[in-house]
Amino acid sequence: MFNKVELLSTLIIFTRYPEPGKTKTRMIPALGAEGAAELQRQMSEHTLKTAQQWQKSSGGNIAIYFAGGNVSLMSNWLGKNLTYYPQVTGDLGDRMKSAFNQAFDNGATRVVIIGIDCPDINLTLLNQAFSSLAKQDLVLGKAEDGGYYLIGLNYLIPKLFQNINWGTSQVLAQTQNIANSLNLNTAYLPMLRDVDRPEDLFIWQKYQ
Repeated sequence: MFNKVELLSTLIIFTRYPEPGKTKTRMIPALGAEGAAELQRQMSEHTLKTAQQWQKSSGGNIAIYFAGGNVSLMSNWLGKNLTYYPQVTGDLGDRMKSAFNQAFDNGATRVVIIGIDCPDINLTLLNQAFSSLAKQDLVLGKAEDGGYYLIGLNYLIPKLFQNINWGTSQVLAQTQNIANSLNLNTAYLPMLRDVDRPEDLFIWQKYQ
């Protein structure tokens, strides 16, 4: 039986229903619309498998926040034993802030958000992220492109998601500046590379 503290950890995965032409669009020149959608499908399933390893070892909760499709399509794809929420409208900051808020409202005390673009996220990193939140206000996984591949909080801090130039190389630096201005204790995970563009595909190939 899992103890109460473990049950209050929630891992949120941001993903998108793999509809051709509407996902992984920067990969379309190399893979075509169908190939890019297939990449989205495979990487989502890979990320979920890692998340389920974490869930099995920790007893935590997984929540899927999706764009495109609907709950029925998502549950038919990834399984009916998961919790699905449509992402709210707005920029990435709005969507993450809403997801954090909902998780905390549902009783979570440690919440981590990841996407599906970084296949090198593994069980060790997820455990490290949640463990860090026992002593830190914020945990960030640095991405090589200047963003972050993981963010974790133990209470909602709305300012972390405001006035950020999402999708640019400034995301991590701007987030760090806000964290410093709020005197947040911040932990960092090792730097990893996202699979966003055709030149990144070699990272994914080792998981094939």
